[in-house]
Amino acid sequence: MKGRIIIIFILLLTISCKKLTPSRTISRVEIQEFTINETSIRALSAINENNVVYAGSNGKIGFYDINEGLSELNIAYQDSIIPHFRSLAFNGKDFYALSIGNPALLYKIKNRKYEIVYKEEHEKVFYDSMHFFDNGRNGIAVGDPTEDCPSIVITNDGGNTWKKVSCNDLPKFVTGEAFFAASNTNIKILDDTVWIVSGGKKARVLKSEDKGKTWQVSPTPIVQGNGPQGIYSVDFYDQNNGIIIGGDYSKPNDNCKNKAITTNGGKDWTIVANNMNPNYKSCVQYVPEGNGNEIFTVGKTGISYSTDRGNTWKHLPNLDFYAIQFVNKNTAWLTGKNKIGRLTIY
Repeated sequence: MKGRIIIIFILLLTISCKKLTPSRTISRVEIQEFTINETSIRALSAINENNVVYAGSNGKIGFYDINEGLSELNIAYQDSIIPHFRSLAFNGKDFYALSIGNPALLYKIKNRKYEIVYKEEHEKVFYDSMHFFDNGRNGIAVGDPTEDCPSIVITNDGGNTWKKVSCNDLPKFVTGEAFFAASNTNIKILDDTVWIVSGGKKARVLKSEDKGKTWQVSPTPIVQGNGPQGIYSVDFYDQNNGIIIGGDYSKPNDNCKNKAITTNGGKDWTIVANNMNPNYKSCVQYVPEGNGNEIFTVGKTGISYSTDRGNTWKHLPNLDFYAIQFVNKNTAWLTGKNKIGRLTIY
């Protein structure tokens, strides 16, 4: 395993806007990369500045410590099926990793040992993202439709048992509407509220204010209509202010109608920075304590960040990552193909 440090100095753009609380001055961004062999990593749980847990392809669950290095689990199902993970969740005690493909396998990981707590077999099964609510007892995982609705499984006992929600209790999807398993961030949870974002034939926002019991659905102006188009990631700074991002995976340099913000909890969405960078991105995150001004987004075309709520962006090229998660206002962890990274803001 080897690491390298990349430092990016940024020319500052001063923006005057009476409606915004002034953002801090970001003078440089430092990224330290660590090689992780033979796994593509799209899901992570950032523990603190020195520790991160990730779930990747080829059945790999990794526990990385800056000082002690990597400890990794290699999971196989019945010695013949290697699960590929793109979902990872932490309930405050244990980790849960959910595989894509058929069969869907949801593992509970406790004290570096693992067991299956949910299994689903269907030719169309494909799970994309999973998260817990703040109390750690309620959790939700979402996947592509196997019928005419999204696949949603929930737990209310801390992850020990999971149950699939009936289509009778969920919004209907049109043929060709689904989710993207790009970064484990097509779900966002704040308190009892959960938002889920879709793509493909339609790019919509599903919202529940009661932990998934009832749902509202809002259209968005994000590019949509074809399989790789739509919303790949969502984040909310508070109950009102949120951002969605994505685009067209097959045309990663396009930047038309691929990012939008809301100020009313996701009911209405407004395109920002249209026909400007960033282009296709797989993950977007608000910076903690950034007053909703500071946003970072990552993807295979590089890292971009905004200090004015997404209206303008700085682009840091040649830094391809799939996901980012902050642990505080200065530090975040990143994941990518055969690597993880630690980002520091100065």
